[in-house]
Order: sequence, then C-alpha cells, then structure tokens
Amino acid sequence: MLLTLAASRRVLFLGGKGGVGKTTVASAVAYAQSRAGRRVLLVSTDPAHNLGHLWQCRIGADARPLATGLDAVEIDPGATVEAHLAQVGDALRKLMPPHLSGEVDRHLALSRDAPGMHEAALLERIAGIVQQGLLSHDLLVFDTAPSGHTARLMALPDMMAAWTDGLLRRQARSERFGAALRNLGGDDGLAARALGEGDEARTPGDRDQAIRAMLHRRRHLFGDLREVLADAGTTAFAIVLAAERLPVLETIELHAGLVRAGIHVGALVVNRRSPADAGAFLAGRRAQEEVHLHLLREALPGIALQELPLLAGDVAGETGVAAIADLLARTG
Repeated sequence: MLLTLAASRRVLFLGGKGGVGKTTVASAVAYAQSRAGRRVLLVSTDPAHNLGHLWQCRIGADARPLATGLDAVEIDPGATVEAHLAQVGDALRKLMPPHLSGEVDRHLALSRDAPGMHEAALLERIAGIVQQGLLSHDLLVFDTAPSGHTARLMALPDMMAAWTDGLLRRQARSERFGAALRNLGGDDGLAARALGEGDEARTPGDRDQAIRAMLHRRRHLFGDLREVLADAGTTAFAIVLAAERLPVLETIELHAGLVRAGIHVGALVVNRRSPADAGAFLAGRRAQEEVHLHLLREALPGIALQELPLLAGDVAGETGVAAIADLLARTG
C-alpha cells in the first residue's frame, strides 16, 4: 500500500513522532522504488542524522549514491542557516553602500537565532531540492523531523510567499518615493543622503532592479514549492507511528495540521506491531495496541493503514533496508 502510493507520486514525505522508525521506512520505500527502476533521491531533514547511521556511511549536503538508482542528501539545519545567512549577507552588501556593511553584519548576527530563521532557511533549501530534484529524479522521498517541526514547515510556503509579496509591494513604494526625492527641484544631495547613496554605491535604478529580481526569485521559489505540495497527484504525505497512546495522538494532530496546510495524507504506517503468538507478554502488548489503533481508525477512517511487525534484530546497511522493503511489499 505504501509502495503503491510512492509509485504513483513524484514527491513523498514521511513524518511522525520521533523514534517510531521514519528513517527506516523512508529508506525502504526509496530503495524499493529504485529497485523498480526509478531514479530516487532520499532526503533527510532530521537534525539527528539517522540516515547516515542507518546506511552506515557518511551522507552530507551533496547527493551521494547509496545503491543503483538511489541517491541521498542529509540536510544539516545549522549549516543550512549559516549558508542562508551568508547568501543574504552577500546580497545585502551588494545592494547597500559600503559604509553600511557593519550594520548588515550586526543585523545578520541578530537574525541567526531569531524565531523562524531555522525554518525559513530549511524551507528555502527544501524548495531548491524539490525544484532541482524533480528535473534529475523520478521520485523524491523526504525523511522529516519530528511531528511539530514538520507541521510548521509544511505551513510555511504560503506564509513565506505572502511575506515576499509584502516586501515587493513595499519595495515598489520605496522606489516611487526615491524617484520623487530625486526629482525634487534644486536637489543638493538630500535624496542621496536619505537613500544611503554615494558615489561608491550602485545607481538607484540598478539597486531597485536587483532588489526586485531577488524578491521575485524567492517568490517564484516558494510559489513553485507550494504548487508541488498542494498537488495531490504529485505529492503525498505518509505518517509513521507506533501503536502507542502518544504517537497515535500526535498522528491525529499532525494530520489536522497537514490538512490545514493543504497537504494530502495518503497513508498511515504502524511500525513495530507486537505479535499475538509469541508469548503472553507480547500478546498483552498487542491487545493494548489494538485499543490505541481503534482510536486512530475512528479519528482517521478514510486513510489507508499498513502495519509492519516488530523485528527481533536491528536494521542496518543496504541488506537491512532491502529486508524492510521486502516486508513493505508483503504487508501492503
């Protein structure tokens, strides 16, 4: 069922409460699709770096092959923020007069830990990966951070697009105001001083055009991501959970947040289900799990649900991931 969902989409997000096996399930889906002949990019946005641990190799910001037809990228949130701030700083220094470069540095230093900065930087990185990945791969599989972070992230494209639209409107008003100042009769340099211009700065027209181009680029980037996320024929979200009280409650909350963000939830994957025929203790656990799953089915009756059994051993490396891919095929 989960593999069928993946086979019919170009982008698949997997999310859920921390520690329920998202990385393993995401890797198994990506591996199964690559075995089916698709070119797959597996992307982790989880700061825990579990993807590299699972595959027993170093995975970084640049795509590296894991198996035939399967590449992987692991986004480091801290490095992503630093790269984002460096890019913004370079752009601002080109647009501002040199004597204001110290103000740019102070602004960026304050922004580093500002609320929403990490999410905004991560979103821009994801948007770039989606934009380029859809050109080079048949399927993008995202292994996301725990539930609350992911729900906020999925709602950000609309907010970021609206925020950029507001900046474009303000930039247009500023441009008109600057033109009015420069057209004042008998101007003795007041306009240049008011606008922070000097002989060393680029012309007002050049700067206005550069600002407009930068804002339009960001607007299109976030707009394109929003279109991809909202297209249920292209993108789906699968929630991975354990049959326990807290993961079930978080799943219901995450589903509500994704629906509000316009994201199609195509599957629920209950991982590590206790067996009913392996002794009284595990049979008791399974009976308790049924109580929690009854609540889940009542809350989300229209979503397909797939169960994966509890395994005796750990999952590691390509061999372990391949075994989970086979398990997904058998239980789906």
